[in-house]
Amino acid sequence: MNTKTEFLIPDMTCEHCVRTITSAVQRVAPGASVKAQVDTHHVTIQATASAAAVEAAIRAEGYHPEAVAEA
Repeated sequence: MNTKTEFLIPDMTCEHCVRTITSAVQRVAPGASVKAQVDTHHVTIQATASAAAVEAAIRAEGYHPEAVAEA
């Protein structure tokens, strides 16, 4: 089952960052959908992996994701 997870990643500043984050997420959740908006630092991820696993993968690449609370 896919889970939707949203993060603000203040240190995601360019398309290279997006590619790095996408690769990290897809290593823990192959086939995950990663939608990133560099200008707002917002990332939405649809993945089979847990939010904790996705966050850990992003942190392992040196980024500092902050979970976005569900409305």
